Amino acid sequence: MTRIGQAMMLLHGGDREEARNRFGVIWDQLGPEGDPLHRCTLAHYMADAQDDPDTELAWDLRALTAAGALDEERLGRHDSAVALRALYPSLHLNLAADYVKLARLDAARIHLDRARAAAVCLDDDGYGNGVRAAIERLELRLRDRPA
Repeated sequence: MTRIGQAMMLLHGGDREEARNRFGVIWDQLGPEGDPLHRCTLAHYMADAQDDPDTELAWDLRALTAAGALDEERLGRHDSAVALRALYPSLHLNLAADYVKLARLDAARIHLDRARAAAVCLDDDGYGNGVRAAIERLELRLRDRPA
């Protein structure tokens, strides 16, 4: 997680290429049987580092798949059940935004509905309020667009 955090700092600092490179190395080291929490986190941020909307969608789908692979035992070892539930609204919101970029509005609406439903678990804090605001903004963008 430390190395993922370091690559995230590069991403947020504007060095998308180096962030992608580092995320890619970590992803290869995790492998398909790697810790699903780490895979979910990594894929979630790797998606943000992409320039191509199809590639971004592929990484966001990997993040959602990895999140679904976490079981209670695995979550208990990471003490992350609450954090994972709080991640689902963002995972679905990202997928909705990906589908909007790809003009797949029906799929976007499905994931936006899932993001809104999952957002009930979010705290009334900066993260929760930010995700809810992003959901509202995307809803407004989709409201006037035909299916």
